[in-house]
Amino acid sequence: MAPAKPQNMREKHKMIPPLDAAGLDAAALRYVERFQTTRARLVRLLRDKLRTRGWQGDAPPDPEAVAERMAALGYIDDAAFADARARGMARRGMGSGRVRQSLAAYGVQAEDAAPALAAVDAFSAALELARRKRLGPWGPPANDPKLRQRQLAAMARGGHDIRLAKAILAAPDIATAEALRDAYS
Repeated sequence: MAPAKPQNMREKHKMIPPLDAAGLDAAALRYVERFQTTRARLVRLLRDKLRTRGWQGDAPPDPEAVAERMAALGYIDDAAFADARARGMARRGMGSGRVRQSLAAYGVQAEDAAPALAAVDAFSAALELARRKRLGPWGPPANDPKLRQRQLAAMARGGHDIRLAKAILAAPDIATAEALRDAYS
């Protein structure tokens, strides 16, 4: 006779066996083969899995050791993750401040994040955000002080320096905004 099918998700969830050392390694390997990640994020994922599924092993689980082993094997590289994340965010118009916050949220250490942050071209990113959001010379004339304030707030949320944001938003046309590069490089 076939086993009874679970009636709901809770019953199905209860049927998953607890993790052991091999299962924890397998879960980590499955994750790093699908996603580029950091040590801290992998540790967080493994702790969540342990909390959800439980542990059946002689020694206590050590997610940090599993993450270090994955890094030693070359499956995790926090500096490469930081570089890729910073480049992608800069292409979308995010400034250094926003990139720094994102890398910190992923658990990237300062020494791994520093080269990636140094490579972010703040001026190009600010222009890209203004173009994408139709701010300053790319959008309608901002004669209303409230509209100007909202545009400035959008640039600040994007992680851009306030002086740079004000200069780009005050530019009368696109050529003038692009010519500001010399003043902010």
